[in-house]
Amino acid sequence: MTVFEDLKWRGLIQDITSPELEEKLNKGGMKFYIGTDPTADSLHLGHYSSFLITKRLERAGHIPYILVGGATALVGDPRGTVERELSDKDLINNNFEKMKQQIQRIFPYEVVNNYDWVKDITILDFLRNYGKYINVNYMINKDLVKRQMETGISFAEFSYMLIQGLDFKHLYQTKGIELQVAGSDQWGNITTGIELIRKILGSEAFAFTMPLVTDSKGTKFGKSEGNAIWLDKEKTSVYELYQFLINAEDEVIMEYLKRLTFLSKEEIELIANEHKEAPHLRIAQKRLAEEIITDIHGKEEYEKAVQISKNLFNGNIKEVSAKDLLVGLKDVPSFNLHEGENIVDVLVNNEICSSKREAKEFLASGAITVNGDVVKNQDICFTINDAIDNKILVIRRGKKKYYLGKFE
Repeated sequence: MTVFEDLKWRGLIQDITSPELEEKLNKGGMKFYIGTDPTADSLHLGHYSSFLITKRLERAGHIPYILVGGATALVGDPRGTVERELSDKDLINNNFEKMKQQIQRIFPYEVVNNYDWVKDITILDFLRNYGKYINVNYMINKDLVKRQMETGISFAEFSYMLIQGLDFKHLYQTKGIELQVAGSDQWGNITTGIELIRKILGSEAFAFTMPLVTDSKGTKFGKSEGNAIWLDKEKTSVYELYQFLINAEDEVIMEYLKRLTFLSKEEIELIANEHKEAPHLRIAQKRLAEEIITDIHGKEEYEKAVQISKNLFNGNIKEVSAKDLLVGLKDVPSFNLHEGENIVDVLVNNEICSSKREAKEFLASGAITVNGDVVKNQDICFTINDAIDNKILVIRRGKKKYYLGKFE
């Protein structure tokens, strides 16, 4: 397949500015950029799904740049619902520095900050040199703006697309970037940049958008959706990312393999057949997790996540951190523990056993384990020193019933 055919097959092209772009993409040699605003100090999985286009197009001979919008983050882009809170300048700058380091570790390309060229533009220059060229009716008809008009939109957010448009013009002039790529929700902002380049410079620029990656209910990956899976492993552990990916729904797993990995069409079709024959083995989900985690965090971190999963399955609780236990056992019953509580009282008070007599019988028979160790002594009183990371006791009754005790 050509580059363009591969992108289409993967479901990575939604809107495109010109049929001519297909030939240019197949030919190679275009400078292009994709951007985000540093409204947090880490990328999340939604960013990753979009930024992968840099690696795909680089492999096809194109030259990627990544814009982190220190200026646009101070304004806030319309999201079609309600006005965003204004962000603090120092916070945005701190986020930029952290995000830049993270980007260049995963996506090792030149990172630019639009604050560098926007900060010295006066309000009169902005209105004369940019605002004069874009009709208000044109701006109002953009989807997100139109939707937000119903609840009210400030002039600041209304101007966002014009700032993003001048970014494209600036990068076109200073770096020869002629292509912008973004998620489908950015179409209005992208085309504003193309309009400025055409009207002011008399030149042609190009763009295409990608559909947003969502779950089967249409919920996208992202901070604003309240379900962010961060790429910073201090914010989202590698094991938590692993759990998220291997629990991906069957309805969307093949789409994820196409859009979030570099596996070939033949490899994905083979996985699809194997998965169809034995969906309970989650072959597709496991391969998705391997590809994504290895790309973001490296092979060693992926293997650690797999080992944590095996340890939990095999009952090797002490080999797992409290943080990862909370992820792996998030759906089991949990309760608070107090220093010096007797084991029989813990079992009864938290409905692990129905009575003290039953609790003593389970203990005597070796049916109770604490942090993976069989406990028969009925006189044990728990302290935080017994807990994993001084936080958690994992109590198992029988072979399958788990409970989490947390010290306050």
